[in-house]
Amino acid sequence: MIKNLRILAILEGISYLLLGVTMPLKYMMAMPQPNYFVGMAHGVLFIGYCGLVLYIAIKRNWTLKLTLLSLAASLIPFGTFYADWKWFRKMEN
Repeated sequence: MIKNLRILAILEGISYLLLGVTMPLKYMMAMPQPNYFVGMAHGVLFIGYCGLVLYIAIKRNWTLKLTLLSLAASLIPFGTFYADWKWFRKMEN
């Protein structure tokens, strides 16, 4: 399960960063289509990441601190990359 979480964390992080590209396209260049698709993908990946974090936290008896930090990582740019590097890759071994 941790391997799936690591993959989802990376994909969610990439989609979050892509929003930084598509938002200016939408508002500065009047090109809303890229933002629609990236936004939809990001929303699905965000919900999947949060759900998988909660599922694994319950199954593996994570501390409340680790669970909340893992969830908060999805709210800041590069946060899921950090969570993967700091916590998730160590759990996989």
